Amino acid sequence: MTDSIARLHQAVLASRHDDPSTSRTARLLRSGRSKIGKKLAEEAVEVVIDAMHGDRDAVVKESADLMYNLVVLWVAAGIRPEDVWKEMDRRERLLGIAEKVPKKPLEDNARRKIVMLEGRRVRKRH
Repeated sequence: MTDSIARLHQAVLASRHDDPSTSRTARLLRSGRSKIGKKLAEEAVEVVIDAMHGDRDAVVKESADLMYNLVVLWVAAGIRPEDVWKEMDRRERLLGIAEKVPKKPLEDNARRKIVMLEGRRVRKRH
């Protein structure tokens, strides 16, 4: 997977100076980070909608579009895939691979306990 992202990153970098009339990537990069961000958000919403409808094939295809637009945004922002992998490694050491970093930062040497959740949700009682 990381190899695919690295290859995509290199291809997007190489497309920066292509003719925008023939290269969607060049056109998107020239449109600026705001437009790229909007495209990224559109793709994320499409993934969510397709997932809610249970359309697995559409989720796969839209996820690939989402990753493409994410890499285009990385290039526009001067971010390399290695930068993201380093942050993911840091988070894994801190919290475990399946956890999101909380809003309130933890100490670098602290580690939160990972707990297996039940298979079904517990409803809140009002």
